[in-house]
Amino acid sequence: MIDLTSLTLSGARGLLDRREISSVELTQAHLDRIDRLEPQLNAYIRVTGDIALAQAVRADEAMRRGEAGELAGIPMALKDILSTVGVPTTCGSRILENYVPQYNATVVDRLAASGAVVLGKTNMDEFAMGSSNENSAFGPVHNPWCLERVPGGSSGGSATAVASSEAVYALGTDTGGSIRQPAALTGTVGLKPTYGRVSRYGLVAFASSLDQIGPITRTVADAAAVLGVIAGPDPRDSTALNAPVPDYSAALTGDIRGLRVGIPREYFGDGLDSEVRVVVERAIEVLQSLGARAVPISLPSSEHALSTYYVISPAEAMANLARYDGVRYGLSLPGDDIWSMYALTREAGFGAEVKRRIILGTYVLSAGYYDAYYRKAQQVRTLVRRDFDAAFGEVDVIVGPTTPTPAFPIGAKVDDPLQMYLNDVYTVPINMAGITAVSVPAGLASGLPVGVQIIGRALDEETILRVGDAFERETGHNLLRPPMTAEVSA
Repeated sequence: MIDLTSLTLSGARGLLDRREISSVELTQAHLDRIDRLEPQLNAYIRVTGDIALAQAVRADEAMRRGEAGELAGIPMALKDILSTVGVPTTCGSRILENYVPQYNATVVDRLAASGAVVLGKTNMDEFAMGSSNENSAFGPVHNPWCLERVPGGSSGGSATAVASSEAVYALGTDTGGSIRQPAALTGTVGLKPTYGRVSRYGLVAFASSLDQIGPITRTVADAAAVLGVIAGPDPRDSTALNAPVPDYSAALTGDIRGLRVGIPREYFGDGLDSEVRVVVERAIEVLQSLGARAVPISLPSSEHALSTYYVISPAEAMANLARYDGVRYGLSLPGDDIWSMYALTREAGFGAEVKRRIILGTYVLSAGYYDAYYRKAQQVRTLVRRDFDAAFGEVDVIVGPTTPTPAFPIGAKVDDPLQMYLNDVYTVPINMAGITAVSVPAGLASGLPVGVQIIGRALDEETILRVGDAFERETGHNLLRPPMTAEVSA
């Protein structure tokens, strides 16, 4: 008997196409699993079971007529920062707890057009601000590999849902690593597309020049399939690139012979856990055994990227979050006058991390500090981008760790923001440069997943997916499953 919740996207596609299973059966199996696991994991803020089953019925009908899209009938999950008409979109915040959008995000419309089945909205750090999924107003998400550890953030709910087989795939968002970092800590594949490759329309903004939507999946091939559906120009988003969308799945040839793989020395210095280093170095050796050539490189501005990010992103967050004033939508608490209404609403509605970043953003944009901090940060951002441009003159991809450590215990860093921010040290530079990267499972360290990050040129998702797929085929690390997942399936 097939365990329907263990299927990859491509595996489910084959069974559905051959009529060996129905979408209703597949969807119900995942809803049953969510019922069993959610008390322990808290990966979902809202499960939309009735909607999902109705979508599954329509998908089965479309498949019978031969009109089904590539994702038709396959159950997935959406990070609760993507607007969904008629379904609350909370962004993990009390200030939007009862907000129901009147429109869909572009990616949601594209998924719907392909026949996708949406199981629900996943938990997340409030307004995508966090690296551990402990900042949600709806409680922390637990890592299925060890319930006492974080799953990473801010897309920790999406990553946990996929890792624990509560969804076949999910969408997350990545502002400084928020797809790749939780993917690494949960043993899943996380793809951050080039800035502008996927429309941001309907994505509730954190930092508009950095945010990007991407898939979290069980295999690189699945990530390629999802990206092919959600990518492309969008007249409703002026930052969406007017570039053709290639056939990402066709790029997965398994052949990486002669490919030049850059190894940045800055990604293997102090702060990298010794066990993680061993796992990533073994991954590089695997790529070499497949015919790739390792080339030492330097990204000298990388050491400044993290501090620069924590100037630029809070500044943009402060501007974006100014709209939550208790007047137009979301939470509204009455006050003696408009100013007290603003203060009471924001005090009750925003969590500690969001308030911290609003204050920091206000400070760096204030008179007397704009030039010293924000303008200087933008200049350093240009240097980070130039470092990557220079490196890609010598190599085809860049490979290194996704995170400096495996998943850490819940509560271990919540009172030390600086230590928490260091979790993004290897992922932030990619967002600063607007390029693409994917995190692929590379093995275990002390029984916990480790991800290897494959970085590519802007709009060259094909190459990083080809490298990730070749590595995955050779190692099979993506087949590893959390112990609790095996126990529930037994």
